[in-house]
Amino acid sequence: MNNLNSGVCLILVGVLLGIQAAIAAAEFNYGDALDKTFMFFEAQRSGKLPLDPRVKWRGDSGLKDGASQGVDLVGGYYDAGDHVKFGLPMAFSVTMLAWGTIEYRKEITNLNQMGHALWAIRWGTDYFIKAHPQPNVLWGQVGDGNSDHYCWERAEDMTTPRTAYKLDQNHPGSDIAGETAAALAAAAMAFKPYNSSYSDLLLLHAKQLFSFADRYRGLYDDSIQCAKQFYTSSGYSDELLWAATWLFRATGEEQYLKYVVDNAVYMGGTGWAVKEFSWDNKYAGVQILLSKVLMEQKGGVYTSTLKQYQAKADYFACACLQKNDGYNVQLTPGGLMYVREWNNLQYSSAAAFLLAVYSDYLSAANAKLTCPNGQIQPNEVLNFAKSQADYILGKNPKSMSYLVGYGPKYPIHVHHRGASIASISIHPSTVSCVQGFEFWYRRPEADPNVIHGALVGGPDHNDNFNDDRSNYEQTEPTLSGSAPLVGLFSKLESLYGNIGSYHKRSATADQPKQYYNTQKTTVPSTSSGNPVEFLHSITSSWNVGKTTFYRHKVIIKNTSQKPITDLKLRIEDLSGTLWGLNPTSVAHTYELPHWLRVLKPGSDCAFVYVQGGPQAKVSLLSYH
Repeated sequence: MNNLNSGVCLILVGVLLGIQAAIAAAEFNYGDALDKTFMFFEAQRSGKLPLDPRVKWRGDSGLKDGASQGVDLVGGYYDAGDHVKFGLPMAFSVTMLAWGTIEYRKEITNLNQMGHALWAIRWGTDYFIKAHPQPNVLWGQVGDGNSDHYCWERAEDMTTPRTAYKLDQNHPGSDIAGETAAALAAAAMAFKPYNSSYSDLLLLHAKQLFSFADRYRGLYDDSIQCAKQFYTSSGYSDELLWAATWLFRATGEEQYLKYVVDNAVYMGGTGWAVKEFSWDNKYAGVQILLSKVLMEQKGGVYTSTLKQYQAKADYFACACLQKNDGYNVQLTPGGLMYVREWNNLQYSSAAAFLLAVYSDYLSAANAKLTCPNGQIQPNEVLNFAKSQADYILGKNPKSMSYLVGYGPKYPIHVHHRGASIASISIHPSTVSCVQGFEFWYRRPEADPNVIHGALVGGPDHNDNFNDDRSNYEQTEPTLSGSAPLVGLFSKLESLYGNIGSYHKRSATADQPKQYYNTQKTTVPSTSSGNPVEFLHSITSSWNVGKTTFYRHKVIIKNTSQKPITDLKLRIEDLSGTLWGLNPTSVAHTYELPHWLRVLKPGSDCAFVYVQGGPQAKVSLLSYH
């Protein structure tokens, strides 16, 4: 071979290697995976659906839930491939959705996905508010797993009993009440910048539910026994600590931090070293959240106990990273965390999200993870979380994406009733229980409906996977498996998205407007002694170039028994134009218009402003 040909070959080899390196670097489009994950939650919706849903093969369902027992329980989510609304995993899923939205608000906003994120949360929290009609009452489940599993039918055709199951003082459920309190507290934080009146309402319910859970203790599946064979609770101590931790984070009130410290030993918070984080076991989540408090130097007199919590948080992280002196989480030959035979990917996704969050906390504190096998940099913790996400999306021995609808190869025989039966828009006649099993469940063809974003149960301990509808251990998706992916994919897209092909869509296509509205929500005044109450909402949004603008509306209501004059407000973080108030000579200070000199008892007025991003901070300066 002459020198010229040798040079050409070397150049070609270099180009090929460069292309391979670029492909390896790009690997996965996390933004697309995130968008599809939200679509799974839309496919799992129960109740009256929006007029123009993205998931076209779904329709309204469960519109009489709770009616036979005199309560409105329409809404919420179906748990998995069935049509039971199990309260414990649903609440955990909402907590995970909210946590991801809190931690990665900037990343989700930059992807124009905040509308979908808050919609996904609110579809759950609106249901939880309905399910909590009294301080010591929580409706914990709708539908019975046994009768539901005898039928293979679409949600729109449901003929199975929709019995609702109630928890109260005589039938306690500290685990489910605690988890629901955690979900509402986390959701209150997620909504705070966008709809503070709704946020306040969520927090009110969260506090009441925590009190109910703590005062009337018991396992929920002792009260709702038909749940026992589907979602058996291993205990409620972790949920009580979990709820208190989230309430501390949402409110900053010391009583909740004192609770987790005082009960650290008794409830196992500093005693349980765990290698699992799931709908049933929240200890690792509690330990990592409290480590954040410690690393931010906000522990005060509780510092010594918080250090014990962090030691257990480190145990979990080290066990995942195989750095725990042999006491590690099992990995498959392909590198996937393997915790349970049934629906294992839900444990992998939850752990990966938790590790991504912990890596951020460590980085912010300029700290390292201390393991028995040495110190670990935060980026190594994140890299392991990424490895789990990449396995899910196709970097595995089967070269298969376990996120349905993502990539060139994914499961097509998903154990999911709605996905496996033709849509009512195509096949409008009712599909009976028997017909569903005989014609649709057993058919060898692929599902007629692609349930985008569904995370199936996944492979076994040897990375083997059998794409069969009857293989529910591996092919059934769950809410609790998919929810942690929102935060995980958002984080990874922010780091690696510049090399992917994901494009932001316009607000008209991507951001549902209804999630902003207060929907006539009334909230008790949270400002002690203030004679006025502020109710914030966002009434519309639109895009100008790459910037999304919001029309904010603030109602000022006189909640006192006396007329108010000379009302002056301070408005901070205002970057746009404001209408309905007069500016004063003092910066950031506004007063009512001259024609409205008196605000009578019970009356209200409103002002609006337009700007990009979250709401401005409105506070009362003075009045007469």
